Parts: sequence; C-alpha cells; structure tokens
Amino acid sequence: MRKRIIIPALVLFIQGCMVGPDYRRPTVDAPQDWRFQEQETRDLVDTQWWEQFDDPVLNDLIGIGLAENKDVKIAAARIEQFAGQYITTRAALFPQIGAGASFGRDRISEKGAAPLSSAIENPADSYLTQFGASWEIDLWGKLRRAKESARADILSSEEARRGVILSLVSSIATGYINLRDLDRQLEIAQSTAKSREESYNIFELRFSGGIISELELSQVNSQYEEALAAIPVIRKSIAQQENALSVLLGRNPGPIPRGKTIDQLALPLVPAGLPSDLLARRPDIRQAEQNLISANAQIGVAKAQYFPNISLTGLFGWSSSEIDRLFMGPAQTWGYAAQVAAPVFTAGAIYGQVKSAEAFQQQLLIVYQQTIQNAFRDVNDALIDRKSTMEQLQAQDNQLKSLEKYARTARLRYDNGYTSYIEVLDAERSLFNVQLAQAQTKGFLFQSVVNIYKSMGGGWITLAEQQTMPSGKGQ
Repeated sequence: MRKRIIIPALVLFIQGCMVGPDYRRPTVDAPQDWRFQEQETRDLVDTQWWEQFDDPVLNDLIGIGLAENKDVKIAAARIEQFAGQYITTRAALFPQIGAGASFGRDRISEKGAAPLSSAIENPADSYLTQFGASWEIDLWGKLRRAKESARADILSSEEARRGVILSLVSSIATGYINLRDLDRQLEIAQSTAKSREESYNIFELRFSGGIISELELSQVNSQYEEALAAIPVIRKSIAQQENALSVLLGRNPGPIPRGKTIDQLALPLVPAGLPSDLLARRPDIRQAEQNLISANAQIGVAKAQYFPNISLTGLFGWSSSEIDRLFMGPAQTWGYAAQVAAPVFTAGAIYGQVKSAEAFQQQLLIVYQQTIQNAFRDVNDALIDRKSTMEQLQAQDNQLKSLEKYARTARLRYDNGYTSYIEVLDAERSLFNVQLAQAQTKGFLFQSVVNIYKSMGGGWITLAEQQTMPSGKGQ
C-alpha cells in the first residue's frame, strides 16, 4: 500500500517541479475600432480574395507562385530543421540505450617483471558484447523547459512560413496590378505619340507652305518628342516588373502572360474584422508570441543549472576469451550507478546565463508588443490609403473630363486664329500628364485593397498554404 502511494506521489512531484516562469500571454492594449470604417465590408478574410479581381490569369500566377516560389520552399525546409531539433531535445527525456560488441587478440610480454604462467594462453582472444543505458532524471524541469522551447521554435517557424505565403500572394497580386497599370500607361503614351506625330506632319506641311513660323513647328515637335521620351521609360518599368514577377513565380526572368486590363479588373470588397482579431490572424504576431514562449522557457533551462543533476547508468553484457562460452552465465558482466552532480562555485557563470535569458525574454516581449502595434498601424494605413485614393481617383476623373474639354476648345480657338499654339500645347501636355496619373492612381486603388487583406491576415492564408503542398497533403 505504501508503494502504491509513494511511487505515484514521487512521479507527480517530478513532473510538477519545474523551475522558471510559466508563460502567460501579455496584456494587449488593443483599439476598440479602426480609425476609418468602410461602409461596404464582408467577412472575406477566410476566402481566396484575389479571385474577386475576376482575372483567371492572376489566379493562375498566384497558384504557380505558391507551388514554385523559392522563399516558400526555404521556409518549409526551415520547419523541418526545427522539427529535427525538437525531436533531439525531446529524446533527452527518455532513457538512452546503446549496444556494442568487440573482438580483439592481444599478446603480452613474457619477460616482464612478473613471469607469465605457462597456463595462460599468449596471445589470447577476447570477445565482448554489452548493452548500456543512461537516464537523466528531469527533477527540476530543465529538459521539459528545453522541450517547451523547442516546440515553440517549431511553431514560430511554421508562422514564419505562413508569413512568407502572405507576403508572396500579396506581392504577386500587387506586381500583376502594377504590370497592367504600366501596360495602360504605355497605351496612353503610344496613342498620344501617334496623335502628336500626325499633328507634327500637318504642321510641317504648313511650315513648308509658309503658313506657320518655325517657332510653332518647334513647339509641336517638342510635344511629340515628349510623348516619345515617355515610352522607353515605361517599357523599362514593364520589363523590370515582369522580371520581378518571374522570380516570385520561381522562374528565370521573362515575359508574363496578361489577362484583363486595369480598367476591366473588378475591385474587391473590403474585409470586415475587429482589431482584436489580428492576434489570431497575423502570422507575424503569432510568430513573435512563439518566440516569446521559447525565450520564456529558456529561463527555466538556465535556472535549473543551480540544482543537482541526477543520472542513472547501467551496463549489462558478456565477456569471454572464448566465443563459444561468451553467452554463458559465468561470462556475464553488469553494473549500475546513480550519479549526482551539483554546482558549488561557478564564479557567477550560472547567474550570467539566467540574467542573459531573462534579458532576452524581455527583448522578445517588447518585440511582441511592437509587432502588435505595427499590425494595427498597417490596417489603419491601408484603410486610409483606400479611402484617400478613391477620393483622389474621383478628383482626377473630373479633372480629366475638364482637360479633355479644354484641349478641344484650345484646338478650335487656335484653328480659328483666336489664340497662339502655346495654349494648345499647354492643354495637351496637361491632359497627357493627368491621363498617366489617373491610370497610376487606379493601380494604387487596387493595391490599397491588397494591402488591407495583407495587413489583416486571415484564414485565406491557410487556403493558400494548401496550394504549396503536394497533392494529398494538407487535406
């Protein structure tokens, strides 16, 4: 009866005695709501939001990137690395058993200080086989704290991979939108250059006929060259954007297929959510918390060094000079021992390790709090960006209509002799610049919605993560 009581009590004592602080999630000062609220929002954070653009080409590109991107593969391999470290750390909690065998043939000198008996075989064979076991009793929780830390490291690496996926999907969507925006700007520049070339040819004929001065011809030519100069700059940006997208797709730099134009893309709705939801959505926040948990456990590992280290060792085997008698009873060898080692004087070495672990935990606590604050800022910035960009785009649309009317009127006034060509030049230059700016702003509007989904995180990361796995996994 005493054994039935004492043994379970001893086991509970060993399991429950763990030095070092237990982790408790820090209190977070979260805002009650966002600075700007959108009227039309839906719970879309658990859907593949990029499909709302209604462009099959974009969907295909994101699928290719998730399957082939090198950063995603590196992050996946890093998870396996930490998983291996966890298995190694956990193994220390269990007895370690090994086996060995040896054979040898030795000859000793017959002319030594003690004469060798003629009954002793010289040289002689020796055979040995044995099993050994050792077990460090985790009385103070050092190994369990190390296991806790290693597990948190795995979870941290998993969240890091999810963060890579979040960034990848957002980057591909943003890059594709920017590419279609640049394509539109190139169309505007080429169309404007063609129109101005036609005007220049007409004015060149007028100059040859003595109708206009060389000054007016030079003004028309400068306007034409302005449009031509914009084309190579845009083409360069297109090529560079295609190269950047190719790398995201895990490919060598090259051309990127196109789907719908920037004007044909549908504008996704804004996802609904509360500020507190970010704690469960954002991979970077969850990664920062797992890093904090790991560092918190390392304090216990360091503090456990103040206490005695208890180990049990055992040996069992057979030893004989004749192989046919190796496994007989008289050839058995065995032994066991209990070892206790405790620090007596370390000149502050353990204290320094504990202090270092505590300071590192404080660093990661501040990093965790800072990560949360940055997350709230990212969402607010993205919502403000969308609202302001929509207002900017509306103003540019109105400005574009006014400049189109201004350009037509200026051309009529010039053709009827009421004004100089400078007025026409000013109107068309302003119209060209606003056309480019308006196309660029439209791209910014789409990108602002992408940034909202990126900053809020959500279940869509899990859906995207499934596309990075081979068929049959993650189902």
